[in-house]
Amino acid sequence: MTKKVLTALGLTVALAGTAGAQQVIFAHGAAPGNPRDVAAAEWAEAFAACAEGATVNVAGSATMGDDVEMLTSASAGIIQVTANSQGAMSQIVPEIGLLGLPFLFPDLPTAWEVMDGEVGQTLDAAAQNAGLKILGFWDNGIRHVSHMTKTVEEPADLAGMNIRTPPDQMTIDIFSALGASPAPLSFSELPTALQSGVFDGQENPLTNIYSSQIHDITKFITLTGHKYESTPVVAGLGWWMSLDEATQTCALDATRAAGETQRQLSLEAEESLRATMEAEGVTIVEADRDAYIAATASVYDSYAASHPELVEALRAAAGQ
Repeated sequence: MTKKVLTALGLTVALAGTAGAQQVIFAHGAAPGNPRDVAAAEWAEAFAACAEGATVNVAGSATMGDDVEMLTSASAGIIQVTANSQGAMSQIVPEIGLLGLPFLFPDLPTAWEVMDGEVGQTLDAAAQNAGLKILGFWDNGIRHVSHMTKTVEEPADLAGMNIRTPPDQMTIDIFSALGASPAPLSFSELPTALQSGVFDGQENPLTNIYSSQIHDITKFITLTGHKYESTPVVAGLGWWMSLDEATQTCALDATRAAGETQRQLSLEAEESLRATMEAEGVTIVEADRDAYIAATASVYDSYAASHPELVEALRAAAGQ
């Protein structure tokens, strides 16, 4: 584990005091002010108010490690809950990566409706088989490409581009199909890697680009809208099963209520941040969406071969 994880583990020991009371660490990797960070604070307040005697410590900004480390810690009972990433979780629960099929969802509300229905239940069942419990799905936006020196309106503009992706096979496959050279890296390391010239650019929702000041480094943004990502709110299954029904309901209700806030903030940011960043000197253009869709069609063929029923269910639920 990293030094910061070991430091944060001291918090776990400190929280272990009161017998019978719920001592909860809610960990995430987002920067202060990000909708995920705002919602985590709301979750902590709601759960503590509902679950008698509970205390919640929110450990943000990847202080408990990167997303993969947080998932591992949840499985091991070191932390209890994490607002995590679709990419990292797809390494443990491959089915969740299918939410990121290229151009699957036309907008954020459609994605939320699908995840709140039978598809979400299917993904939760798969997660429980892997030792995790999905409490709900928050939002991580529709993703776009930012570049150090140019816009990428056409897929050909990505040829040979060294682009950072999350540790998510779906994203890697999308950019490989587009002719780029994708490589995964944890989000917390991204600004430094961009500044050092390791990558030409990266892809993220506008909210993440702005809250982490990536727009100060990569000043050319193309609204590709190439994929959607969720923020699964995940509990360790051991902790979840140790809760009585009333406390489980508290956790689910807190996730749902905070998720409404988080989703709304994400939607508002998607609609407003273009003007904000343009005012700060960022060049933002629209991509040739039809060309991008055609260039990534092969990705569907690959995943339909391995998960035919779930891919079909997702496409039907998304209105494709």
